[in-house]
Order: sequence, then structure tokens, then C-alpha cells
Amino acid sequence: MNNAPPGVIDALTRMHSGTLTSAELTRDCLSRIETLDGPIQAWAHLDAARALDCAAQRDRERSTGANLPLLGLPLGVKDVFETAGVPARMGSAVYENHVPQRSATAVTRLEAAGAFVFGKTVTTEFATQHAGKTRNPWNSAHTPGGSSSGSAAAVAAGFVPAAIGTQTRGSVIRPAAYCGVVGFKPSYGLIPVDGVFPLSHTLDHIGVIARSVADAAHVAACMITPEALPGGTAAMSLLTAPAKPPRLAAVRTPLWPLADANQRGNFADSVRRLRDAGAEVVEIELPPDFDHAMQAVKAIQLREIADRYADKLAGWGGLVSKEFIDYVEGGVRVSREEYAAALVLRTGLIRQYGEFIGDYDAIITPPATGEAPAGLKFTGDASFCAIWTLCGAPALTIPSGKGPHGLPLGLQVVGAVNRDTRTLGTAAWCATGLDKAGRG
Repeated sequence: MNNAPPGVIDALTRMHSGTLTSAELTRDCLSRIETLDGPIQAWAHLDAARALDCAAQRDRERSTGANLPLLGLPLGVKDVFETAGVPARMGSAVYENHVPQRSATAVTRLEAAGAFVFGKTVTTEFATQHAGKTRNPWNSAHTPGGSSSGSAAAVAAGFVPAAIGTQTRGSVIRPAAYCGVVGFKPSYGLIPVDGVFPLSHTLDHIGVIARSVADAAHVAACMITPEALPGGTAAMSLLTAPAKPPRLAAVRTPLWPLADANQRGNFADSVRRLRDAGAEVVEIELPPDFDHAMQAVKAIQLREIADRYADKLAGWGGLVSKEFIDYVEGGVRVSREEYAAALVLRTGLIRQYGEFIGDYDAIITPPATGEAPAGLKFTGDASFCAIWTLCGAPALTIPSGKGPHGLPLGLQVVGAVNRDTRTLGTAAWCATGLDKAGRG
């Protein structure tokens, strides 16, 4: 998007050098929102005066010598995160007047690193299927994806340098792909989910949406528990350039028939371009047990939603959508035996995935079935993301081209579990390689 405020690394570099202040950056973001957000509607809550006060405070901290990894950075926060003193409505009338006293751990870590909550971005209801008001910045007649719809749209429109979201199936990767930006979902458990509206304790992840792999890595590093990764981690250490061109497994997955002709063509073109850039790309299929992965995802998610919310539906009355009621009632129908079997399958798939990825630097695969669908009620199919969420693997989407309607298409890069540094480096190489090889 033209004339957008700088991205994460650029903004922080300029603030550190004294050529930009947090207040100036924040005013630029607010001005852009005032001009462009009318047809996009990315925000669930935005208090301009509060944002400017936060920015001024960060500038004062810098003037006293503070040197934090995200100092002065305004961030969009998906409205399923608890945020102290800022409404957290979860995309539902149930929480219309909810103003938390404490923030989610991920938010407190970002604030401790010097960032601040610029505003709350729109989510689908309870981060499930009932769509919010946000529209795709590339074409307002199309969905931005879900459930991190506002976060993806806000970053793509240049309203904030980055935003955080959540993913239980594909809710970071898919909207980022639809909106033509980078989405990063770290390995399962690296970022604590306490203080985030819970859906599935087995599948819930926190992720970052930004304009580059480096930007996403920098924000994510500030939320990750340092001891969670082998050897520990710190801000900026998540992203290291690979020593040589990567070895990639091009995987269509059992869901390949769901991809439309344009996504299939873009994937083939991406494989060609990465080979032209120097990567070794081996086309290979997943083991047969992965044919049952989507069945396991559905059983686990629905049963865990039902366990948590079935007894609340009566008290919520007419404040929840039919889609959410259907989710809960569908979960009630998942038997304990089906749920237990799905968890066993998940354990087996995680083991098989570790063996499958072997000495590949990453897998490449589509992030979605194609361009963002027309209309706002359907937020798209998460199938191409759900397998990797089930396995808890780190995954990114990077822009890879455009479809026939001029909307973005992406390429998903998936790494080995808890090898996020390697995965990010490989994704950054792929992003550069796609650009160097030219777009077909």
C-alpha cells in the first residue's frame, strides 16, 4: 500500500537514530486510518488520545536512555486478547462492556519490550466462524479472512507496522495470505496463551502479522518464553540467514483438490522460481496417516469448545450467533472415544511429521485454496493451514503473486517443531528468492 508508515525494523531503526519519534509514527498511523479505514473497518476499538499518550510516554523513556527492542512501536492487538484498561469484546455482544484489569501475558511482554497497544483489531465472534465487519483492503467486496481479520487488514492497509493474532486452525496464516502480508505462527507453546479467549487448549496458538519475515520475527521474539526454544532466544535472534540455499519439500497435502486452478498454478510457479533462485525443491507427498488429519482437527477443536462453553449457552441467550451455537452443539456430538482417538492420532502425526521433514529446511505448500472469497460472511477455508497447526509446527505465509481478480496469493513455509529460527531464515530466503526470480 502506497505511502504507508514504516514497517517494524525500519521504524525502530529510525526511532533509535532520532529521525522519527513514536508520536510522529502514531500520528501518521492515525492519519492514514482516518483517510482509508472507512471501507476497511479494521478496528474494534481505537482511542486516538490514548495512543498518542502512550507514544509520548515511550518517547520520554527513550530520552532518558531506555533501549528496549520494541521501544515506541504501536501494535494492533486482536480483540480476543485481554488488555488492561482497554475493552476486550471477543467479537461478541456477550463481552460488550468487558474492560479487563490485567493483560494477556503476550501483551505484557510486548509492552515490557517497549511496544504499546495502539488499538484492538476486529475478530470474528470468539475467533470462530461468524464474521466481523472488516473487509479486504485490496477489494472491500471480499473477505479479509478470519479470525484475525482486523489484524491482517490493518497491517496490509498500513495502519500499523504489525499486529498480533491467534490461530486454532488457520486464523493467522489464511488472513495474512488473503491480504498480501506475512503471517507467522510459531511452534505450539512457545508463546503463552493465558489471557487470550480460549477455544482449544490443544490447538490454540498466538501469531504475528507484519510486512516482512524480519518484522514478524522481531515482534514474535519478544513474546516467546526464552527457555522454550533449544538454546534459548532473545529479541532479534529468531532470524538468521541460511548459510546456503535451502532444501525444500514441495507438499500438495491430501487437500490439494480444494485448491483452485489459480492457487495451483501459483504454487507451481513458486516452485519454479525458488529453483531458479538456487533452492533444491523435492516434490513429495505426506504419509497416508495425514489423510485423517482434518478429521482429528475438527474432533479436537469442537470437543474442547463444547467442554468449555456448552453450559454457558443458556445464560448467553440471544447474544451469540447460530454459527457459534452450531460449533458448540457439534462438539457435544463428538464422543469421548472420538476425542481420545483424535489426540492419539495427533501424537502419531507429530512423530511422523518430525521424521518426514528430516533434513529438509522446510516444507512449502499453499496457505489457502486461492484468493480471498467474494462476500463477507464466509471467511475462507482453513484446511491448508490446519495440518500444521495440529502438529504444532512453525508456519509462515509470504506473498507470492496475484490471482485473476488482482487479490493476493501466498506461499506457506512450514518448518520442524521448535526449529523456528531455521524456519524463519528459510522463509526469508524464499521471500527474497521469489522476488529475485521474478513473478510469473
